[in-house]
Amino acid sequence: MRRGPVVIVGSMRPATAVSADGPGNLYEAVQVAADPRSRGRGVMAVLNDKIQSARSITKTNTTSIETFSSPNDGPIGYVDTAGGIRFMTQAAGFKRTTYPLPAGEQLPRVEIVYSHANMDAVPIEDAISHGAKGIVLAGVGDGNTSKQALDALEAAAKKGVIVVRSTRVRSGFVTRNVEVDDDKNGFVVSEDLNPQKARVLTQLLIAGGVTVPAELQRAFTATW
Repeated sequence: MRRGPVVIVGSMRPATAVSADGPGNLYEAVQVAADPRSRGRGVMAVLNDKIQSARSITKTNTTSIETFSSPNDGPIGYVDTAGGIRFMTQAAGFKRTTYPLPAGEQLPRVEIVYSHANMDAVPIEDAISHGAKGIVLAGVGDGNTSKQALDALEAAAKKGVIVVRSTRVRSGFVTRNVEVDDDKNGFVVSEDLNPQKARVLTQLLIAGGVTVPAELQRAFTATW
């Protein structure tokens, strides 16, 4: 079956606002979806005259129309009324990995725990007590947290709970075995995926039967 481009679109201002951005965003999204050069680029988002990769895009402001950006690699293209569509990169020639949704079942429970000063084990133990199959740490800096929390995460990993280290920082990659001994603890790092995206990928992997940390890490790395 031939598949066309998938383009996500939205708006920041309601239709009743002055200079509502919804109609323009929708028109540009249709333009991008209809352009033959959009094939092979994966899922894209079109807002505010920019074309962004779904992997990298994140919201950076609560209300501004300039809110969506890709901190690590920037927009992949632009749309303007005078010049049409301009892609800044060539479409990738590799096959993208896909993960099927479980048939008729909810995705497994994966919780995000947010690192903060003097963090203890309570939020981690609470997530496990409520049936979490995975925990994503929104860590400080390079995905780090307090000793108490790390000890609790290590104990969780030993019980078979998937532990993924991400970061609450806006941009950058979380690296293995630098500030935390991931190999020893049985942790996975999220690469450049923020906690929200890392959670979704973890859910899909667990649902697909991928639960060995080394295999999980390969799956996270392969998305880059």
